[in-house]
Amino acid sequence: MLQPHSWTELFFLDEATAFTAGHRPCAECRHADYQRFTEAWAVGVGAPHGADEMDAVLHADRLEGRGVNQRKRTYWERMGTLPDGVFIRLEGSSPLLWREQLLEWSAGGYRARRSLLPAASRVEVLTPHSLVAVLRAGYRLEVHVSAGETT
Repeated sequence: MLQPHSWTELFFLDEATAFTAGHRPCAECRHADYQRFTEAWAVGVGAPHGADEMDAVLHADRLEGRGVNQRKRTYWERMGTLPDGVFIRLEGSSPLLWREQLLEWSAGGYRARRSLLPAASRVEVLTPHSLVAVLRAGYRLEVHVSAGETT
């Protein structure tokens, strides 16, 4: 059982995957990234910007419903408005928007590249609103090395 005011280690393929799951950098083990994140949060989201306050916003942004009806919260935006580091739902898959391409995610790394959709295309966004705002505000996240290797 988790204790109040404690933390749990979470492991993701990369920071982009953690963002789409609705998580921020750890204030302890990734302090420099956390500082950059809070600065971008203040620009993109505004107050609140303490860890507990940000976590409450992130929790509300990532889930909707209650109990057995709880599910991931998604929303729709135009492709051309999205920053690098955002995951979308597309034809049964969940690619990452990265450097003018869509990268197909897998547990072991990114597998294949697809061309971007037209800028006016409406897409279902999987990355929570507040984290998209942080990315728009200039936060540069880390992605798995395979993002630069796929063909």
